[in-house]
Formats: sequence, structure tokens, C-alpha cells
Amino acid sequence: MSLPVQLPLSVQLRDDATFANFFSGQNAALVNMLDNDRQVPGIENEQFIYLYGSSGVGCSHLLQAACHQVDSRQGRSIYLPMNELVHYPSKLLEGMESLQLVCIDDINAAAGIPEWEEALFDLFNRLRDANTRLLVAADCPPKALKIELPDLVSRLSWGVVFQVQPLTDKEKVAALQLRAHLRGLDMNEDVARFIIYRSNRDMGHLFRILQKLDSASLRAKRKLTIPFVKQVMSW
Repeated sequence: MSLPVQLPLSVQLRDDATFANFFSGQNAALVNMLDNDRQVPGIENEQFIYLYGSSGVGCSHLLQAACHQVDSRQGRSIYLPMNELVHYPSKLLEGMESLQLVCIDDINAAAGIPEWEEALFDLFNRLRDANTRLLVAADCPPKALKIELPDLVSRLSWGVVFQVQPLTDKEKVAALQLRAHLRGLDMNEDVARFIIYRSNRDMGHLFRILQKLDSASLRAKRKLTIPFVKQVMSW
């Protein structure tokens, strides 16, 4: 959809960032709140939701999934990764109140940059007045951000705050199997567990391994077995 501003070419939604392939684990209530197809009565009207969690827990995935959902229904949304955008003029935020959804990722990256702190504060007020939905993600709770503008800290504390919980090893096995299934791959629990215990357990890293195995399986016309995974990954 057409957007109020032209973002840098590097800012794009990942095709695989959807609610369907996000394994909720202990985050079911949050996913239900974000996903219009799963919402439960009484929470569907939350205008502002703040997520935080450590690297790899899925905050960026959830924000992008929300954008994909709005876009698929002919709405207009925008995904703003602040760790990339703080290097550009803050006028990028102008006109965002005309959208149905604004997702601001890594808002902690704007901390200590007066121009961006002021611009985000102004954006928050415009979105509130326009009743535009806002999702924000960071690596810590609102009051732990090193933002110097008190009014912005106050605004960020207004919404519903969720800590995105990391998956247990058992849940990571299930998440890997789910992602494999959605790729059309048959991955049994033994293979998934083998991958989990032989590699870095960050979910982003695990999914990159799955992508590599998917390509290798297609080329070799082989099923995902432990010997095949050992061969491809040089384990």
C-alpha cells in the first residue's frame, strides 16, 4: 500500500513473519491480543501495546506479522526499525497518523537522540488523536529505557505492556517442527532435538539452519534425517 513517506530500501517486511508460523509458547495471551483472527472478547480495542524481550524472542516477528495482516486486508501499515532509521531525519514520521497501524521496533535505539525523542512524542500524540493502532517493541520495560524526554517515557507507559517470554528447549523443538511443516518438510522430534542441542539455540539462528537444510534437502531430494543434517551442517 502507498505510505506517507518513502522509507529506506533496507526496511522491508520478512515474508515469513506471520502469526501462523509463530510458536506462542507462554506468549499465547499476547499473540491473541495482536492477531485479529484470534482475539478474544474485551481486548480487541487496545490501541497501544508495548512489547519487550531479549534478542531472539520474537518481538520483531510479531510486529511484522501484525503489519502483514493489516496489509492483507487492504489496510495500511508501516514497520519502523529504529535501529536503522535513527540515522535519517525524523521527518520520516510525518503523516503516519493516516495509517491503520504503526509498528515501532527497537525504540530503545532512539534513546538519547533529542530530535528523535521529540518526533516520537509528537507521533504518539497524533496517533492517539487519530485512533491509529500503535505497537512498540524494545529490549526493556518503558521505565528502564534511557530516554531523556520525561513526557515520552510517560506516554510509553500508557499502553498494555507485555514481556515476550523465551521458549523452553522443548518449545523450541516444537517451534522448529512447526516452521519445517509450513515449509513442506517432514521433521520428526528426534531430528529437531538433535539440531537444538548441536547448535546455537537462538531462534533466528535455528530458523536459518532450517532454511539451509530446506535448500539442501530439495537439491539432494533427501528427507531430513540425523545423518543428513550432520552431513549438511558438518557436525
